[in-house]
Formats: sequence, C-alpha cells, structure tokens
Amino acid sequence: MCLTLCLNRLVAALYRKYRPQNFAEVVGQEAVVRTLTNAITTDAVRQAYLFAGPRGTGKTSMARILAKCLNCAQGTTTTPDGTCHACQAIAAGNSLDVVEMDAASQRGIDDIREIRDRVVLQPVEGRYKVYILDEAHQLTDAAWNALLKLIEEPPPHLVFVFCTTDLSKVLPTVRSRCQTFVFQRPRLQDLVKKLRVIADAEGIEVTDQALALVARGARGAYRDAESALDQLASSTGNNVTVQAVLELLGTVEEEALFRLCSLVIDRDTAGALTFVEELSERGHDLGRLVLDVIEHLRQLMIVQHLGEVPEALPVTEETRERLLAQANQIGEETVLRLIDLLAVAVDDMRQGGDPRLPLELALVKVTRPAADLSRESVAFRLERLEQGQVVAPAQPVVVPQTQPEAPGPTAAAPPAAEPSAPNLELSQLQEAWSRTVMAAVEERGGIPTASLLREAHPSGLHGDTLTLEFPPTAQFHLDLARDPKNATLLADALYDVTGRRLEVSFEIGEEREAAPAAAEEPANEEDFLQEFTETFDAHERES
Repeated sequence: MCLTLCLNRLVAALYRKYRPQNFAEVVGQEAVVRTLTNAITTDAVRQAYLFAGPRGTGKTSMARILAKCLNCAQGTTTTPDGTCHACQAIAAGNSLDVVEMDAASQRGIDDIREIRDRVVLQPVEGRYKVYILDEAHQLTDAAWNALLKLIEEPPPHLVFVFCTTDLSKVLPTVRSRCQTFVFQRPRLQDLVKKLRVIADAEGIEVTDQALALVARGARGAYRDAESALDQLASSTGNNVTVQAVLELLGTVEEEALFRLCSLVIDRDTAGALTFVEELSERGHDLGRLVLDVIEHLRQLMIVQHLGEVPEALPVTEETRERLLAQANQIGEETVLRLIDLLAVAVDDMRQGGDPRLPLELALVKVTRPAADLSRESVAFRLERLEQGQVVAPAQPVVVPQTQPEAPGPTAAAPPAAEPSAPNLELSQLQEAWSRTVMAAVEERGGIPTASLLREAHPSGLHGDTLTLEFPPTAQFHLDLARDPKNATLLADALYDVTGRRLEVSFEIGEEREAAPAAAEEPANEEDFLQEFTETFDAHERES
C-alpha cells in the first residue's frame, strides 16, 4: 500500500494536483484577481503583463488562469468552465495557443527571434496566443531589446505574461510597457487553510499545530508548503505528527523559542546553554534555530513598538497572547542586543562556519553583560541602568561615585547600580586596555593621549582606584599622563567602558632584569649584519 501511495505521488505531486484552476481558487492575491477580473469584464485586457513576487506565490498559475479566461470555449469569461478542450489543454500544459518558456534556459536573442517569427501566426483554436515567460529577469539585455517593439505594438491576438522573482532586474523600458502586478506572500492563516483542504482531500491525518509548523517553514511559499506536506505524507504513511515535521524539516517548535527567550529574561545563562545542548542532542539544526530565534525576536520587537500583535504577523491565534505577554516581559534593549549578536552567527553560517559557538556566546553576553567589556555591551548595560532608575537626568553621573559604599549593609538599596560595579576585575581591564579602553580614548579625540598611555598597563585595582604602571624609561610619558586634561580624558573613557568612575594613580614600575642573551639574537639576517658591522667596525667590501 505504501509503495502504491508513493507511486501515485510521483505521478501527481500535491502542488501540481491542487494548483488553482480559476480565480475563485486563488488565495491571498485579492488585488490581482480583482484587477484582472475587471479587465476581462470590461474588455480591457492588456497586451503585456508582468507578474512579480517571491517564488511559490502563484504567478505561473495566475498566468494560466488568465489564458483559460481568454481562450475558453464559452467565450472570454472570468469563470472558465475547465471542461472544454482549450481549458484542459492549458491545464495540462500542451495547448498550442499557450506557450510556456523558461527564460533561465531560453534567454538569448535567438530564442526571442524565434518568438517573433511565430507570433504572426493566428491561434489554433482559441482567440489569443499567450506567451508565458518564467524567470523573465534572466533574459539578456539584447533579448529584451529585441522584444521591445513586439511588446509595444503586438498583433491583436498576442498576450505576453512575464513572471519574475526579481523585479529590479527587469529593464525599466520593459516595465513601462507592461501592466505590473506584485504578488504578496500569503498570511500564515491562509496557508494553513489551504494545507488543511489538501490534507482532508488526500486523507492525511495531521494536526493544526503540525500544519502551522509546515506553513511557517515554507516562509510564505505555497509550493514549498505543499511539497513539504507531500513529503511528510509519504514518509509517515499519511499520519503526520509534530515530531515528524520537526525531524524532517528541521524547524523549531514555537515552545522552544518562547522558552529560550524566557531563559534570557531570567538571565539564566546555565539554563540557556543547557537548553541549546538539549536541542542539539535532539537533532535540531542550530543554524535553523538561529534564524528562527531572530524571527521570533523580530516579532517581539514589532509587538513592543506597536503595543499589539498585528494581523500581518505569521502566527496562529494561540500564539498571539503568548507573544504579547513575552513582549511585555523582555526589554527592548535586550531584544535589539540579542539580534545584533545573533547576526554574527548568521555571518559565520554564510562563510560555512558552525553557528553553535556564536549562538552560545550571544546567550552568555546578553544574560551576563558585565562579563563583556566591548563598547556595544557597555552601551547595552548603561541603557538598562538608565531604564531601571527613575531619577533626574543628572543623577546617573552621581550614582557611580557612590558605589564604593555598595558592599556595606545597604548594598541592596539602589537596584539599578548592581549590574555596573561588582564584577569589574583587574584581569578584565588588562585584557580590554589596548583593544577597548584606548579605542575609547581615541574616540574622545585623544589620539596623542592614547599614544602615551599605551606605554602603561593596569597593575592594580583597589576599590575605585586603578593603578597604571609605566616602565622606568617612560618618565616623560608618566608626567604627560598626570596632566589634568589627559587624566580627565582617561577617566571619562574608563567610565564609557566600565560604567564606573575610577580614580587613576600613576607610578613607575620596577627595573626589570635584562632578558637572556639568547632572546636578544637578531630577528633576521639584516639585523645580524647591522649588529656585526657596528660591533667590529666593519664594512662591506665592494667587488
């Protein structure tokens, strides 16, 4: 029985079997249907149409329906009967009056010249000869130029329909001669309804949740969704479960996305990393997880700024309330920060890298921002700090200065001050000194100051006092660093990076022992020759 089922599906794939055959069966393209229906009713059919939109949204199907309406045996009509020879031949793709061409393979000027030679012939059985060119944007410029005159002044029995997924690549001179329709991606609800109709007609047992996962994975393409349902039905014997969808398509169920964001809200770093490990062990594609999390965060961002879940979002009714609730729980700055961090994982995937480490780093940085001293992280922490304080604008400058009192009995009193101070360690400053702190000094216009401060390195951190140590040979640099202008510039830069007002103490380090002689060997042959010449007062002999 299973073999018979598979053979039947080889004969007629679901996306071909359930392709819309008239305007009434078209879903999600109401504007296009309305315009074409009015044009046919008022006898205002144009000679050239340009159908543009994402793949799998019904462009070629709409072109065939238009050809049926023009060539149906009962006359030009908006409701072709579908039973006459002309309608059946067009649906089967073997009509002599409807010519479908793939511009990806027939894109040269010789192919277009062949069309020009044939269009003068009258239709065989219908009233119009209809040429449907798929992937029309792949035609060469010479081919388009050869078509221009024919598009502008065609024979009365000729209609062109150009279908493209990239409207920007179609020449403006061609677009100006065509009536253009932009096909929209269907809403998730419309796609689920279409899949439900197909599933019921084919006897496929599938839940609405599984259909929603299939529709979400198709990302607005009817053909992709129907092909996925066809594949699932074949692999499961017409009993499609949520787990089967997750295993076959690699999609991540919405529950996992909500849970991961809940762990971010709770700042549960260990829980987030453990959950990623669980998903990986269950066979989920972490690259797909990254993309799904970004899409989930985008939805949260939209809800936060609109204050409601718009109808345009591709989510089910059951998800709307949860989406609104989570949007109110997670901060806007957290959403934006996590999207920025996950963009790194997307870039790594494009270059063939493993998305796991960037994903885990993103979760660590967003749940433990104090562990990251990058400029972006500091800006994120300061924004969260400001949003957690209900104070006058001048107050944040005073708050860091009072933080040495934080370890005392009243440490829990100012809640907003907690994320900025406790975890600052000397090792973090030493690591970020050249890469981050000096960059902050330079951004404040202190390039000369940064140059002299690069001679020093952080050697101690006691409370809010940072000790900078200069080498014994850098007394001049130390004197310049103590200048009030340079010292203030450094303090401001440290505040930008750490969020704390640090007092800086400058000192000269101890004389270090000379390095072993072996370490002072010349690095290359030129240095060796120069040292030999200076030592023995030698010179090269000219030959």
